[in-house]
Amino acid sequence: MYAPRYLERAVRKALDRKMVFIGGPRQVGKTTFALGLLGDGADETHPAYLNWDHPDVPPRIRRAELPVGERLLLFDEIHKYARWRNVLKGIYDTERSRRRILVTGSARLDYYRKGGDSLAGRYRYFRLHPFSLREFRRSPTPSDVDRLLAFGGFPEPLFARDEAEHRIWMRDRLSRVVREDLRDLERVREITLVEHLVDLLPSRVGSPLSIRSLREDLQVDHKTVERWLQILENLYVCFRLPPYGPPRIRAVKKERKLYMWDWSGVEEHGARFENLVASQLLKYCHWIEDTEGHAMELRYLRDTDGREIDFVVLREGKPLFAVECKSGDKALSPALRYVAERVPIPRLFQVHRGTRSWATGRVSVLPFVQWCEELDLP
Repeated sequence: MYAPRYLERAVRKALDRKMVFIGGPRQVGKTTFALGLLGDGADETHPAYLNWDHPDVPPRIRRAELPVGERLLLFDEIHKYARWRNVLKGIYDTERSRRRILVTGSARLDYYRKGGDSLAGRYRYFRLHPFSLREFRRSPTPSDVDRLLAFGGFPEPLFARDEAEHRIWMRDRLSRVVREDLRDLERVREITLVEHLVDLLPSRVGSPLSIRSLREDLQVDHKTVERWLQILENLYVCFRLPPYGPPRIRAVKKERKLYMWDWSGVEEHGARFENLVASQLLKYCHWIEDTEGHAMELRYLRDTDGREIDFVVLREGKPLFAVECKSGDKALSPALRYVAERVPIPRLFQVHRGTRSWATGRVSVLPFVQWCEELDLP
């Protein structure tokens, strides 16, 4: 049965005015979400669902042969076609008074614009994220946090709750991303080395990412590693955060931190919890950008003496709040206290997996469940 996702109201509203593009990781639920907009019970056999990976569909799309009588058309993975923008532009310009168009893809649809005419002004882009705590459960409990940490936020393993099936799912998903999506969208010959890179990344979560270390492990040059990382970001495998450098502290300027879209593959427990918080904050930033139009940034703060705050959220270039992740609920992070005295960030949080909540000055120390409610996170 179809379960509404957090983007549904915004997407329905946008469809009345423009085409809608929905990007997101493979198996995050884009197709299920899109089919749900057709009505309860719609599946991949529905005539309005046009999947580029189906052998019968590409010739029909190239000839613009559209199903008769369908007001909403769903195009899935069409960005793998070199002239996909021209096709969609032609359909939209001739059919927009009678049709609504929804496009989904397991890659950044705003990045893969291969040739052809511009679609500027004709579409809205939304990013569908894995389930977060409050989307997964309206009244969450600490056991729900444990489940999210164990199985991740992707629908299939999260709702199945089977450890063996989860391990198989993780292996198959990443294999399909590298072996299929990478092959279809990029010119990369060293597929086995990219697979090796994907295997290395979970152990780098939460620390400034050393390209030099990855280069040495893979025995390739710096530019190659950087290019492969950018490709993996475009395919929603990982994401990187730049540092935030306020003038009152000696902040680092270049080192970026890396996180995975599927945090369940991160073995170290503290890093996995930090990745969960990073994913929740990225979802929040993308939600505000995609629905309200504000320029949002997720960064981290680290000075040259090694003091670090895990996350800083900025809107229109100005900090809204900062977040530090801790396993316990007693001691206040010295780095958070230091930054609170020197950087004018309106709100500061220390988030933990315990049960205790307290505050000192501008710093609130909160359990993860309470913190999600406090910020009204999606």
